Amino acid sequence: MKILVTGAAGFIGYHLARRLLERGDEVIGVDNLNDYYDPELKKARLARLTSNRFTDVRSNIAEREQIAELFRVHKPERVVHLAAQAGVRYSLINPQAYVDANLVGFANILEGCRHNAVQHLVYASSSSVYGANTTLPFSTSDNVDHPINLYAASKKANELMAHSYSELFKLPTTGLRFFTVYGPWGRPDMALFLFTKNILAGKPIDVYNHGKHRRGFTYVDDVIEGVVRVLDRVPQPNPSWSGATPDPATSRAPYRIYNIGSDNATELLRYIEIIEECTGKKAELNLMPLQPGDVPDTCANVDDLMSDVGYRPDTPVERGVKNFVDWYRGYYKT
Repeated sequence: MKILVTGAAGFIGYHLARRLLERGDEVIGVDNLNDYYDPELKKARLARLTSNRFTDVRSNIAEREQIAELFRVHKPERVVHLAAQAGVRYSLINPQAYVDANLVGFANILEGCRHNAVQHLVYASSSSVYGANTTLPFSTSDNVDHPINLYAASKKANELMAHSYSELFKLPTTGLRFFTVYGPWGRPDMALFLFTKNILAGKPIDVYNHGKHRRGFTYVDDVIEGVVRVLDRVPQPNPSWSGATPDPATSRAPYRIYNIGSDNATELLRYIEIIEECTGKKAELNLMPLQPGDVPDTCANVDDLMSDVGYRPDTPVERGVKNFVDWYRGYYKT
């Protein structure tokens, strides 16, 4: 297939583009290489996508005419939309970036799909949408109307926008709620990268909520396997859906929501212990309170993913962290 991947220079986008190329798809990779984090890392990822079936496009999803032209020229059959302004704490200081990328940008992608007969749009949502929910594991049947930061609100808005296009224009859409993705080539603003960097350098690490966070840490290969399986399964209307007792994860329209995450939450202090074991160095902890906008615990119910595409993330966190530390040492020659 010809597949458009937005955010192709990003962490998940790079891994997905590589996987799609390996199985024989043609990939149009879109990214604007912004400086939210080191653009050189993004360029290094792109440099590894050397297939003649990969087209590297420099474009900003928030620019309507650029995205309209992208769809007109390349005519993708399916789209995986991963480009977004990420991060929770950054939303406290630069909220406009989330409006531009996550709301305006997503609307431009929806319009491109609508007007160019795209067969299936898969897009990144987030476990952040569960917000103030405290019942674990998080289920796609849960209410997600209480986000506690703007990033989460923008991802919830994406799900609503997608549903309206599925309803009005019969555009098949699938939203994927990712849970704390980690692994080689990861983002420098994520905890694993920051912790590994400082531990190896003998510097203290900031540990929020005194390390009592629990996260459904999800290895990137598990995420990619889930994305590919979902991409290949175009959603259909749910014939048993009822407006009297609406299921938030399905619809009378061709619309679907899945969790992709670990159903085994790991406490942050244990996560740090694993990094210490993999680096062979002890961490100096700077214990801090819970930060505004942070969710104390996340863990995914992935029964729907298992029943529909036969897959459940299962990489042990010990193996995943070791793979990241090995990559980090090799890439940065530490």
